Amino acid sequence: MKLWVGVTDNEWFPFLSTRGLDEVNFWRPTPGPYFTNLQAGTPFLFKLKAPYNHIAGGGYFVQYSTLPLEMAWEAFGEKNGVPTFREFDRKIRAYRKLPKGPLEMGCNVLVEPFFFPKDQWIVLPTWPKSIVQGKTFDTETEEGAWLWNEVQQRVQLKEIEGLLQEPAAEYGDGPRFGELFLRRSRLGQGAFKVLVSEAYGKRCAITGESTFPVLEAAHIQAFGEGGPHRISNGMLLRSDFHKLFDAGLVTVTPELRVRVSDQIKDKYFNGKAYYRLHDQSLAVMPERATDHPDPEYLKWHLQERFVG
Repeated sequence: MKLWVGVTDNEWFPFLSTRGLDEVNFWRPTPGPYFTNLQAGTPFLFKLKAPYNHIAGGGYFVQYSTLPLEMAWEAFGEKNGVPTFREFDRKIRAYRKLPKGPLEMGCNVLVEPFFFPKDQWIVLPTWPKSIVQGKTFDTETEEGAWLWNEVQQRVQLKEIEGLLQEPAAEYGDGPRFGELFLRRSRLGQGAFKVLVSEAYGKRCAITGESTFPVLEAAHIQAFGEGGPHRISNGMLLRSDFHKLFDAGLVTVTPELRVRVSDQIKDKYFNGKAYYRLHDQSLAVMPERATDHPDPEYLKWHLQERFVG
């Protein structure tokens, strides 16, 4: 099994460590293909910078995504490791040396983070000064096996029991941790937004619109009514279609066809732009079949929310 040890900001870690979060954004100030080779579910450990040089916690990798600064804050808020957007903006711009203008950044979505108390921080026997971003360890090697054992000893038993030998992760197919470690991820709202956006190629499922700032991750079965944070319970929608979908004025049938309610015309005496899409197939679908809208969630929305 592979482990990734990432070098983290010494302010990011203490801010997040006391908050009991379900997910965090291990961000990079610049976008790029830094973590595209990491498998979903890979243990992702936090190594503090000098003067500490310890592994102080970790989480489980879900997805790398490039997001505009504002959308990273919208998705994760304080889970970015700062209390306000103003401070987040200042911090990223200081790294980038760009005082003005739009910014994109790299986001590593991690779920179920854990933070060790200081007296349990792990001291790595060696860490070359030339490594400033991170390093992969393999549990097939002596060093990697030792490190993973040290991590397991520090994670609470109840957490370990919930992580070992579970079915495939909700966001993909098959084992995600090699032979030693299979788990089912419990995604948070931020991870849900990023995963749905990536699954739909950052395009609206109904219209194909690709202007990312106006796209939103919508739950098919409402989260507050039992719908999970799961790609198959989500669609990326243009913001107006998201509002109409939540209001029950637009739905998608289990056959993946768009249906527009007559009530738009009856109540608002308009809606031609929407009726043109009535009975059309979805414009965009995820590549992986497991990420397609689940017919059961679509059936729920059609029966419980749609006002046709």
